[in-house]
Amino acid sequence: MKRYYLLLLSVMTLFSCKATKPAETEGVDVFKTPTGKEVVFHCIKHGSIRICYDGKEIEIDPVTNIPPATDYSTMPKADYIFVTHEHGDHFDKQAIAALTKEGTQMITNARCAEMLGYGKVMANGDKMDVAADIHVEAVPAYNYSEGRTQFHPKGRDNGFIITIDGLRVYIAGDTEDIPEMADIKDIDVAFLPCNQPYTMTPEQVANAARIIKPKVLFPYHYSTTEIQKVADLLEDSSTEVRIRNYQ
Repeated sequence: MKRYYLLLLSVMTLFSCKATKPAETEGVDVFKTPTGKEVVFHCIKHGSIRICYDGKEIEIDPVTNIPPATDYSTMPKADYIFVTHEHGDHFDKQAIAALTKEGTQMITNARCAEMLGYGKVMANGDKMDVAADIHVEAVPAYNYSEGRTQFHPKGRDNGFIITIDGLRVYIAGDTEDIPEMADIKDIDVAFLPCNQPYTMTPEQVANAARIIKPKVLFPYHYSTTEIQKVADLLEDSSTEVRIRNYQ
């Protein structure tokens, strides 16, 4: 009975944002806000991220059937769901439904809101406070390289800068190292995609990181890319590269 209780306690700690300290688990990263609160990042996969803060659940691009399959019905319901764009490895009605409760805020672009039938629409350049201590900016995310612009045309999709109690988190979405990144400042944690032809090469990710200068970089959405190359390219920079299983 004692062993069962300890196992149950471990599981509750892993999946509850209300725990004072998350379990030391692979794919879990903890950051402190300027006021000392914890923001906990759970690596789900590919472009899917779970963020826990002060009892709140934030889900980024939740997707069920992109390998490995994810059962979102086993996770806490979301307070906020962010979807960057309409592609099936970012937008999934099944995952959204599994995470939605009364009061869940869905934040996305115009196309996804149209497909879903609801949602708070943000276009590139829009800003909003979704809570007193959570501020969101929608920023451009697009392809510019010849032969790739059809994947993510300029002006359609979003990246998001989510400021959580002063901790600035940049989630780039599907993009290349676009000129608008020069306007992105004071980033504590950045998620930059790395798979061609759809997003960036390791060299482009390294260039983007040198432009943005995040304190910590998580390369994500990297599929079969040899992702260690990003860390190697940024070895002499001030950015700490953390590689998690975001294939």
